[in-house]
This record gives sequence, structure tokens and C-alpha cells, in this order.
Amino acid sequence: MGTMANAKVAAIPITGRRVDPKLVETMMASMPEDSLPETLASKAASDASNPAASIEEAQPETFVPAVSLRDVVRAVLDQITRERIITVVLAFISIGALFLVWYLGTKYKVEFYIRFRNVPTPSEVMQQAIQVGLSKKFIVNIGYSVRRILLGFVIAIAIGVPLGLMIGRYRRIGDFFMPAVEIMRPIPAIAWVPMSIMLWPDNESSIVFITFIGAFFPILLNTIHGVHSLDGVLIRAGRCLGAGEFRLLWNVILPGSLPHIFTGLAVGMGVAWVSLIAAEMISGQFGVGYFTWEAYSLVNYPAIVLGMITIGVLGLVCSGIIRIVGRLMMPWLAFAPGSKK
Repeated sequence: MGTMANAKVAAIPITGRRVDPKLVETMMASMPEDSLPETLASKAASDASNPAASIEEAQPETFVPAVSLRDVVRAVLDQITRERIITVVLAFISIGALFLVWYLGTKYKVEFYIRFRNVPTPSEVMQQAIQVGLSKKFIVNIGYSVRRILLGFVIAIAIGVPLGLMIGRYRRIGDFFMPAVEIMRPIPAIAWVPMSIMLWPDNESSIVFITFIGAFFPILLNTIHGVHSLDGVLIRAGRCLGAGEFRLLWNVILPGSLPHIFTGLAVGMGVAWVSLIAAEMISGQFGVGYFTWEAYSLVNYPAIVLGMITIGVLGLVCSGIIRIVGRLMMPWLAFAPGSKK
């Protein structure tokens, strides 16, 4: 029986699926028999003295696949399904129907309880949009409105979501806050305009406050409802796994309430735009609401319709962003029963 000292070990590069026998014989013949045990012993000693180096040598090289333009186009095309095409087509039909009613009503001057006599035609509004688009004033007004809506909405989220989680989770906190919330909630945002002018030092702060009021209550109430509708089995399972109160709030209650929270965000964004436009019409000096009210004061009917369309488009974009963020933060809803795959 042979011994391990007489064994010959060699590293043979394999370039294909088969090993060339002549290459094996050549490499084995070129290695001295006496040096093999010493080489193996020195290699083992170096590995024992520096095990980290041997581990690093054993790690495979990282392979980064190259992404071509064809792969990107193919991934985009895979997202275009029959259901999404139908959704887009129905959306265009819905918007086109509104413009068709507007066009026919203004062309034939329909007066059947609803009067289209003084309503500008789509072509007149388009001419007004081209005229206004050449000036920076309209863009400045849009910028002011977007900045105000973002400030008020972000503040409403920062206060409404944590407070809603606390009220929904802890009964005593709800007993303390809910009476005041129920008293203030029915007050419309436009009724806050005189009070906000007295409370805040300038018009800009008062308009942001009114926007905050419009978004705050839908976000707060939907967050509370999300906590109350959470399955108690999830909370008990978290406690059995050793989760503390903070872990329960962060890893169980908040993710479980996200669908209701995003419903509140969508509703709150719509109410925030209504509140913002009302505040800008009354006390603003810039903004889309101020632009629309100024057009009414100057009897510029095409500019009024342009302002209304601008408000609708901005609200549509904001709601779309909320839906996209909701899908990114709640990917598990795509696998829920009844969801759109």
C-alpha cells in the first residue's frame, strides 16, 4: 500500500470540458518527486499561520453582469401588459369625454339649465395657455403653490402619522386627544383663513397652515383606523417572538397600517389642494389660486379655465406620486387576494 508522501499533486488549468492527457503527463513529469512533500508541508504551515489569507484566496471573483440597451427595452416591454394598456385607454377615453362635452357645449352654446354661453372654447384656452406660457409669471405662481402644498403636506404627515399610531395603539392617549380632534375637524379650511392671518406673522405661513389643516385630519383618522383594523394575531405573534413595544410599533403596527395610511395621504392631498386654492384666493399674492381669482376679477374667462385645468393636473400628479410610493413601500399587496397582479 502506497503512502501519501509518494503522491504527486498538481493544479491543472482546465479551459474546456475535457482534460488533455498529454498536458497531465507533462506537468507531472516536470515536478520533482522529492520536493512535493516539502511544498505541501510549507503550504499547510503558511495556511495555518495566516488563515485569513487562505480564505481570501478561496473566495471567487465577483461577477457583474453587463446590462445592454436591449435588456432594458425588454424589461420595459415586459411591464406593458394587456391590463395596463386597457387602463391607459380607458383613462384617455374618460378625459377625452370631458373635453368633448366642453367642446360641444361651447360650440353650440347649449343652454339647458347649464349655460355654456360665456364659457370659453378649448381653442381659446389653448391660446391663453400659449400666451401665459411665454411669461415667467405663471411658472412662478405654480412654483409658489407647489412649495406651499409640499410644506403643509409634509408637516401633516410628520404630525398626523405618529399621533395616529399613538391614539390607535394606546387608549388613554386617544381619550385625551380625540375630543379636541372631533371639535376641530368639522371646521372647514376656509373658515381658518381669518384666524390664521391673526395667528401667523405673514401670509405665507398662514397659507401653509391652512394647507396643513386640510391634509392633517384625513391622514390622522385613516392612521387611527388602520391601527384599529390590524389583526390582533400579528401583535400576539410579535410578542411571542420577543418584540418590545417599539419593535411592535415599527415592525408590526406601522407596516400593517400602511394601506390605510396611504389612503389617508391620497384623500389628504386632495383636501390640501382645495384648502390651498381657497387660501390663495383670499389672502395670497402668488399661486395658482391667486392667478385664477385675478383672472375672474379681470373678466378673463380663458385664464380662469386655464387655472382650473392647472389645479387639476397638479393634483393628478401629486396623487400619482402617492400611489407609486405606496406600491414601492407595500410590495406585498401585489400578492394579496383580489389585487391586480
